[in-house]
Amino acid sequence: MSLERQENRTTLTSSAAKRSYLNDRTFTPGVSLKKELYMEVFEYTLPMMHPEPGKFFQIHPDDHDHPNPWRESFRQLYKGAHVNPGYAEHFYNNVTRYKGRENMLYYDTIEDALGGVQEGHFDGLVFVHSGIYTDEWIYVESPITMLGAGPGKVSDNVVIENTRDSTFVFMEGSEDAYVGFMTIRFNPEDKSNNHHNTHHCLEITVNCCPSVDHCIISSTCTVGSAVCVSGHGACPTIRHCTISDCENVGLYITDHAQGTYEDNDISNNALAGIWVKNHANPIVRRNHIHHGRDVGVFTFDHGMGYFESCNIHRNRIAGFEVKAYANPTVVRCEIHHGHTGGIYVHEKGRGQFIDNKIYANNFAGVWVTSNSDPTIRGNAIFNGHQGGVYIFGDGRGLIEGNDIYGNALAGIQIRTNSCPIVRHNKIHDGQHGGIYVHEKGQGVIEENEVYSNTLAGVWVTTGSTPVLRRNRIHSGKQVGVYFYDNGHGMLEDNDIYNHMYSGVQIRTGSNPKIKRNKIWGGQNGGILVYNAGLGIVEDNEIFDNAMAGVWIKTDSNPTLRRNKIHDGRDGGICIFNGGRGNLEENDIFRNAQAGVLISTNSHPMLHKNRIFDGFAAGIEITNHATATLESNQIFNNKFGGLFLASGVIVNMKDNKFSSNQDAIEKAVSRGQCLYKISSYTSYPMHDFYRCHTCNTTERNAICTNCIKKCHHEHEVEFIRHDRFFCDCGAGTLSNPCTLSGEPTHDTDTLYDSAPPIESNTLQHN
Repeated sequence: MSLERQENRTTLTSSAAKRSYLNDRTFTPGVSLKKELYMEVFEYTLPMMHPEPGKFFQIHPDDHDHPNPWRESFRQLYKGAHVNPGYAEHFYNNVTRYKGRENMLYYDTIEDALGGVQEGHFDGLVFVHSGIYTDEWIYVESPITMLGAGPGKVSDNVVIENTRDSTFVFMEGSEDAYVGFMTIRFNPEDKSNNHHNTHHCLEITVNCCPSVDHCIISSTCTVGSAVCVSGHGACPTIRHCTISDCENVGLYITDHAQGTYEDNDISNNALAGIWVKNHANPIVRRNHIHHGRDVGVFTFDHGMGYFESCNIHRNRIAGFEVKAYANPTVVRCEIHHGHTGGIYVHEKGRGQFIDNKIYANNFAGVWVTSNSDPTIRGNAIFNGHQGGVYIFGDGRGLIEGNDIYGNALAGIQIRTNSCPIVRHNKIHDGQHGGIYVHEKGQGVIEENEVYSNTLAGVWVTTGSTPVLRRNRIHSGKQVGVYFYDNGHGMLEDNDIYNHMYSGVQIRTGSNPKIKRNKIWGGQNGGILVYNAGLGIVEDNEIFDNAMAGVWIKTDSNPTLRRNKIHDGRDGGICIFNGGRGNLEENDIFRNAQAGVLISTNSHPMLHKNRIFDGFAAGIEITNHATATLESNQIFNNKFGGLFLASGVIVNMKDNKFSSNQDAIEKAVSRGQCLYKISSYTSYPMHDFYRCHTCNTTERNAICTNCIKKCHHEHEVEFIRHDRFFCDCGAGTLSNPCTLSGEPTHDTDTLYDSAPPIESNTLQHN
């Protein structure tokens, strides 16, 4: 040791100081005096406990098991040296006052204390007392322990600052070093001066594993970072620190570095709160990363890391960004209230995001793009101001087992050649649609539950070709699955039920394959194909829909093959307004209205279908429609097998009609009003008339028996043979019907089934 350093410290042993503190009779009056003398030595307002190497914490005296925690703390700390500028000179001028403490070591500078450690004068525990220490060269190459010593919040009162170079540098040899309870700042006069050798407040280099605890760390330099951990073997433990208000990156981990980073507060940094790159692989737990002026966490260039139970919020860009082959694991974090999105994975990024809560972000909760392929599993993604998960620009990924709900736009959006695997998710209660696939989006979407969304459960549009398999899509406020504007893809083995509109809608050039689905409970029918829609609809079970099981209209031309369409509360298949279609080998049975209704200039082909057990007609053709009927079996229908309205011409070959109940002809032959068998819920086809004497309108119709009986000798007119119910029997005319019972006072006759509601989803885009 140099003469100068000898002059800056006392020379007696620490053991003597311990004996003085523990045995001096001046301590006998009580704990309060012990506390006063302890505070004179260490300045701590609360006892600082040191139960084991590398562990320090302050406790309230009432919370400690020892009867005298001040004494116990002194016993744990007495071997330390003290950095307290000018204190040694003051001590020598007041020897009598400090009797019993003359064996403690004091230094004027941190550099001197580190030199004392190197020269073996004490064991390496250094207390740095209150004050601002400026431009000291602190290079740690040994396992020293350096602890701030001051009143109140200790780190506020012990400030180490450098204006020229890195404030602290840990180098090889500092494997077990400890620094705690102080403020560490890098504050150059020229904030962007490129002549600095390094630009970090605290630098941890290769092959060292120091602990940094309860420190406040910041850098005002616009290059570099507050904390830089770099190189093989760099593996620090950084806990309970505040890394904030930096003009660059907060925590930068790179070049194969590792380390454990726990319970830190990282905020208001100009760039990322944490950067991880170049095969670095840290463990980051329970950190609070917030209010950053850039991204919260940025992993890139093969960066990795394990991030657990962090609270990441209110950062200006994404909460967590993954780029360029980075592959972090993010578990049980909360990522929320981001000014843009929650998680952004791009440019071949990867990563595992598991059991996180991702919510209330201004943009999508998760973005995946540009050939990235993350795993998004078991997360709650909710209440986003836009969508839940957004996959675009050739994005991929496994989206599995998430709960996605309450988002302002689609729960999951897939577009522009993206092809994720989406399975086992719950996507529900969105303010928009459930899953939106557009602009040539693809993907395998299987075994999800999609329900209670405001718009369509699933949209497929603009050249997209997803595979939707074994999903449960239900209870939506509009359509279940909606194909439009050249939407294609495969819809197979799904349960689609209880929608306010149709279970499936197909329109405007869309041509999906719809196979082996169960489609039921639609308030507007099972499947609606309209506006030049196409599609192959095979082997489905379509039942218990409030309107027709399948609607085909407005120049649409689907193929329906081997479906079972049954127990509908309206018709089985309704084709009208120029609809076409090829219907082959379907079983159509137990429907409340006609098994097949063909109307208004439509011309389908029916081949080898079985139409049976209907509660009305088997097939009805009306309103200038035509059809080709070949090899169909039509049997056991209540009203009859085939009904053709006036002027209808049909191509027929090898059809079989058998065991139909012919209730209409039987009622006519018995002289009954046809309303007796139809009520106002069915539209039997027969001759109907108008009565000029009773001033009936064009909307009224009267059956042949009521004309003969109730309107005998009236001026009547035959209108045509078509579908109707009898207004006379319904009681809607001025004279009561003599053939019917009590009138129902229903509205005017409608000659066609009520039209389906077309989805207005596009109005909400």
